[in-house]
Amino acid sequence: MSHSTVPRSTTEAKTPPKTPVASGGAAVGPPAHGPKNSGKLSLKIRFKRDRVLILMTVPVVLLLLVFSYIPILGNVVAFQDYDPYLSDNGFVAMFQSPWIGFEQFQRIFADSAFWHAVQNTLVLFSLQLALYFPVPILLALLINSVVRPRVRAVAQAVMYLPHFFSWVLVVTVFMQIFGGAGIIAQTLRQHGYEGFDLMTNPEVFKYLVTAQSVWKDAGWGVIVFLAALSSVSTDLYEASAMDGAGRWRRMWHITLPALRPVIALLLVLRVGDALTVGFEQLLLQRQSVGVHASEVLDTYVWWNGIRNQDFSYAAAAGLIKGVVGLALVLIANKVAHLMGEQGVYKK
Repeated sequence: MSHSTVPRSTTEAKTPPKTPVASGGAAVGPPAHGPKNSGKLSLKIRFKRDRVLILMTVPVVLLLLVFSYIPILGNVVAFQDYDPYLSDNGFVAMFQSPWIGFEQFQRIFADSAFWHAVQNTLVLFSLQLALYFPVPILLALLINSVVRPRVRAVAQAVMYLPHFFSWVLVVTVFMQIFGGAGIIAQTLRQHGYEGFDLMTNPEVFKYLVTAQSVWKDAGWGVIVFLAALSSVSTDLYEASAMDGAGRWRRMWHITLPALRPVIALLLVLRVGDALTVGFEQLLLQRQSVGVHASEVLDTYVWWNGIRNQDFSYAAAAGLIKGVVGLALVLIANKVAHLMGEQGVYKK
């Protein structure tokens, strides 16, 4: 009985590795060595593939460029003593106006009216965040629970309708209801009670403004949350119902987690827009309640820049508002990342 004297390891080393064969009979081997980025498409190919989509975005890009980015260059007047009458062209006047550095910002920080406008802005933002922001979420949950499609469609149409009203019409409707000559005040007087006028009451003005915003825009905000709810599979609700989960448990464990990313995104955007609480709405009611109750940063900038023609001062105030708003967006987005949400942009 003879045995081979060749070691086992040497025999295996000389045996060539088997090449795997695909189902169709073709040999499947290791990928051929090529350029490192051979899997990526070139810029020319990607442009040719997506040229239709790129052409569709060109009008939007031009719109943003003309009305959003080019006007940023006008912030240079915040560091000047800008006088538009130095030239027949206001743009040329920017090059002829003298530089004064941060003098306009020093004027702003020393102005008590500016800080009062900031205080009113933050108060209105806090109220709208606490009272207005949850309303579209609650309405979306309510509409989503309606079984009949026809009832759901009618409810959505009724809630969406005020969004298309102008602020002039919205303020007029509230005046006809809550004003001194409104329906409620006249009805109280006819029954021997003393009437009231909420439209000229500075103490309740901030709540009135919040109610106007809720009535006008809450229904429109429902669209975003209903779109998020439409992506939730009905199998999850059916499986949870079979497991014995009631309506509230299904809402807590399925519906609200589905809305969480959208809520985080809109909350970040709302925080970034904290210093913008409505311009036309407050300007229309400025005379009825007085400057002390209705002055916010937007009306403050408008009054100083347009009415008083102090363009450099108003530009400095607007620049402060923009920088603070950007900082709030970055901070809120960072908080969203810490909470595990994507926010406005990814990490």
